Amino acid sequence: MAKTLEEAAQRIREISFAEKFDTVVAIANGGIIPAAMLNQRLNCEIFLVKLSLRDAQQKPIYSEPHLLEPLNFDPKGRTILLVEDRVKTGATLEKAKQLLSEAKILRTFAVNGNADYCLYNEACFNFPWIL
Repeated sequence: MAKTLEEAAQRIREISFAEKFDTVVAIANGGIIPAAMLNQRLNCEIFLVKLSLRDAQQKPIYSEPHLLEPLNFDPKGRTILLVEDRVKTGATLEKAKQLLSEAKILRTFAVNGNADYCLYNEACFNFPWIL
């Protein structure tokens, strides 16, 4: 089901976090917009982890998530909120968690799907920011 940008923004404004995060990490490309919205709310550092598994039509292009660029920050000791747009199999999220394993605290956020924090968990979902 299609959601509006305002509805997603409202849910981001209202979601409660048990932790105080000092870093937001977006899984690029899908996690960039929700991570930017969360970053506005949480007012902390923001970074990207560039992983790829599927193409724009959601067809797998690799057998497992592929790191496109090395991390440009040190996750060690950080309290990180890892942001993804959609969690289907969880493979990309798991790969990112491995890369960030030296974080002090690492929690996951998904706009849609299973994560520590999520806005929706629906089988049919359209992101309001996809043009």
